[in-house]
Amino acid sequence: MGLARRAFLIGSVAVAGGVAFGAYALRRDPENPLQAGEGQAVINPYVIVDADGVTVITPRAEMGQGIHTTLAALVAEEMDLDLAQVRTLHGPAAEAYANRAIAELGAPFAGYVESRAKATVEAVMEGASRLFFPMQVTGGSTSTVDAFDRMRAAGASARATLVQAAADRLGVAAATLRTENGAVIGPDGLIPYPDLAEAAALLEPVAADPKDRADWRILGQPQPRVDMTAKCTGTAIYSGDVRLPGMRFAAVRRNPHLGADMLDMETGGALAMPGVERVVRLADGFAVVASNSWAAMRGADAVLPRWEEAPYPASTEAILAEIESAFDGSPQFALRDDGDTEGHAQIEARYAVPYLAHATMEPVGATALYEDGRLTVWAGNQAPTIVRDAAARWARLDAAAVEVVTTYMGGGFGRRAETDFILPAVACAMEMEGVPIQAFWSREEDMTHDVYRPAVLARLRGSVEQGRVSLLSCDVAGPSVFRQQAMRVAGFAPPGTDKMLVEGAFDQPYGIGNYRVRGHVSDLTIPVGSWRSVGNSHNAFFLEGFLDELARHGGLDPVAMRLDLMRDEDSASAACLEAAAEMSGWGTGGAKGVAFCFSFGSPTAQVVEVSEDGDGDGVRIDKVWCAIDVGLALDPSIIEAQVQSGIVYGLSAAMTGEITFDGGRVTQTNFDTYAPLRMHQCPAIEVRVLQSDVRMGGVGEPGLPPVAPALANALFALTGKRHRTLPLSRAVRFA
Repeated sequence: MGLARRAFLIGSVAVAGGVAFGAYALRRDPENPLQAGEGQAVINPYVIVDADGVTVITPRAEMGQGIHTTLAALVAEEMDLDLAQVRTLHGPAAEAYANRAIAELGAPFAGYVESRAKATVEAVMEGASRLFFPMQVTGGSTSTVDAFDRMRAAGASARATLVQAAADRLGVAAATLRTENGAVIGPDGLIPYPDLAEAAALLEPVAADPKDRADWRILGQPQPRVDMTAKCTGTAIYSGDVRLPGMRFAAVRRNPHLGADMLDMETGGALAMPGVERVVRLADGFAVVASNSWAAMRGADAVLPRWEEAPYPASTEAILAEIESAFDGSPQFALRDDGDTEGHAQIEARYAVPYLAHATMEPVGATALYEDGRLTVWAGNQAPTIVRDAAARWARLDAAAVEVVTTYMGGGFGRRAETDFILPAVACAMEMEGVPIQAFWSREEDMTHDVYRPAVLARLRGSVEQGRVSLLSCDVAGPSVFRQQAMRVAGFAPPGTDKMLVEGAFDQPYGIGNYRVRGHVSDLTIPVGSWRSVGNSHNAFFLEGFLDELARHGGLDPVAMRLDLMRDEDSASAACLEAAAEMSGWGTGGAKGVAFCFSFGSPTAQVVEVSEDGDGDGVRIDKVWCAIDVGLALDPSIIEAQVQSGIVYGLSAAMTGEITFDGGRVTQTNFDTYAPLRMHQCPAIEVRVLQSDVRMGGVGEPGLPPVAPALANALFALTGKRHRTLPLSRAVRFA
């Protein structure tokens, strides 16, 4: 009721106080950032037509997930083009490409519930984002959700504008013409789109409705990836591939005590080395600029810095103890508090997960050039407008004087939504005007200076009565990703609830009469950020592991128990769980564990099967079955690949992933100590994509949360031992 009242009040201001809230600004279309060249028709921010064909702006970060293919398909479908007929460009940092869907993720509601209060709050948050802080961000599994209507409308408008240009040339009504295979078809032949570019450039864009779903030719079908040829031939440009005339290379070193400054440094040894040109001081470290990367690295090793001490406990044990102490105070918020949860609980448990690194295959880095009062930044990044604004602040320039060129990137997972890896390149470029500087991070610098997935603890209580879960209470304690990110981006942390800390626990479709989830925020200063699936990554492990405990305690089948709790809450979620159980042959033998998580609009259920390795080398993960309901599948092959990717990434974290501290420093430095899943350990993965059409859900992250609890539950089925702490390799040897 409290949320409903607040939603009503905010909504009243938004609707009745149009001037105060900026109704005009909400209705207006952002300025088109594209400038037409000679012979080009820039029909809207997404479509350029010229003599060479059609270019589609795909303004989300391509980091291996295939988003440029799906976004291009949205436009190509409406323009009656095959994907092979279009070129794609990421495009500039611009308000026109702001992600409107991502703002709605912060609304403190369960994704499967539709209500007037939820719709009002989401609309207000989306509107406030457009007015005050439009963010061009790739994250939250929102890219296709955000683009679905906007880019189809852009494609439909481009098609209608080209048809009108052809109609004017032929002197016929536009309704008498049709389009096919990149051309306008008339009574006497066809006119290819490129031949209409100059005429279309003179027209006001014509609005048009997108096609009916029944008429789709491309959408809904697997498509060849538009980035695959460049990646297979080595011509794709990543951050480290940027080469410019006169370029210099800068090796970055930062204080190993995270968040602490550098007190001073001795640079004489470095500056005496051949090829070294300058040592640039950063707030928390330095960058050695040289004529080549090898000289820069050797020079960085020769600098003698004096570091400030860490502003947090020195050891992992002390850090976890500080997080645990957050339970001693009252919870800051409760996003679910149904019934009476203070009664006697039959079982209680403590769960824990460690800090995790993003460990992208390509370390972070950037290139910058300051020349003639303008700054250009080349970088693989997930947030071009945030990068632009941060670079402008650091360089003391207007944002309009900063251009961001977004390259391909070898993995993101939330790491490249940050801007810390941009600063060294900008700082060096501002000291060496006219010289392009590529500031690169070693794997070790990347691993030890991440914005980590936080370590999080949970205390759970529950009961089973008359064959049904009657009580579930979950208290979660950990550092706040949301507050730290807000401070880094906006300079302040909004008060109130922190949905990220408890998502994946409070917002699950379980009809439990006495159900409470509370958050306890720890103020540790170790930098934390969005890690693939964010809070769902740990809370699914807590909740689904404990539900398995409740099922075993009550003598219930883990699948049947969950279905009993969710059937009246969300039919799509129940169908998902039923599909995963059917796929895996649940109940027909084998050591299997099940888990479910509703995240980013997509219910996802998984079953993991494990066995003892025949050679006596430990436990082998045999197979993972996954059912996911994305509402509407735009490209089933990309969805399947993304779900498989999330499962592999999640297995790596569940089995071996952890960041630990000694003397205030991160102890893991490379893939030998932060080991990902090895090829021989990877199980067979079977994915079934469901389409309930109830809502359009995300794809990039939902495959991850269920796999850790499903694996832990399978290990219990195999050994009878319950695992409540990750990584599992602390207690289990995996073959």
